Amino acid sequence: MKKINTMILALGVSGSAVAGGMNDDPFLFMLKVDKLEFRDTDDGTNLVWDAQAWAGKDLNKLWLKSEGEQTGDGTEEGNIEVLYSRAIAPFWDLQAGWRHDFRPEPTRDWFAFGAKGLAPYLFEVDATAYVGESGRLAAALSVEYEYMFTQKLILSPELEMNLYSKDDEETGVGSGLSDMNLGLRLRYEIVREFAPYIGVVWWGKYGNTADYVKAEGGDTSDVEFVAGFRLWF
Repeated sequence: MKKINTMILALGVSGSAVAGGMNDDPFLFMLKVDKLEFRDTDDGTNLVWDAQAWAGKDLNKLWLKSEGEQTGDGTEEGNIEVLYSRAIAPFWDLQAGWRHDFRPEPTRDWFAFGAKGLAPYLFEVDATAYVGESGRLAAALSVEYEYMFTQKLILSPELEMNLYSKDDEETGVGSGLSDMNLGLRLRYEIVREFAPYIGVVWWGKYGNTADYVKAEGGDTSDVEFVAGFRLWF
């Protein structure tokens, strides 16, 4: 649905350009904060963000993505991606570029290559493979669905997971399935561009990642209630 909304916006702007006698493939841009939420954890309230922006024309765009989590002690996890995106089919883009993990330290850099689009039955999929230093490989998968109770009230289940080929003890990441998140959020679109939401998130750490967390005295799974908002323009 989000992809459809984006395309409707782009078509609307493009249509206006044609009507005005302008270029029928105009330069467009969009900024979307998909998640800006507070999570109720055992150690206090954490701030989580997931934002993205793109600029370009119909087939070729430059994407910026960032996500992370901030605790009372500062930013615990955070990354930024700069990607070239090329439309290869209706609702599907191939993306390639660079990802920089600025937290935890030491920082890590990756070459990124993946696909983003709308799968059958309107599942929004974002799948990316990464190649890092010292032969490290990684993969990230995000799948989201939107169920519309009304035109304004929308329930959104989401699955996210990360996998790594090697242990990275310095950053607390283990090989294999490292972590998984399952979320369920209910939002109300006051206007299409602004929607507060509430929800619940379950997350878990696995394998050597869980061992690293246990060694630091942390939890390897939890259920957290969330409240936040989504906006785009």
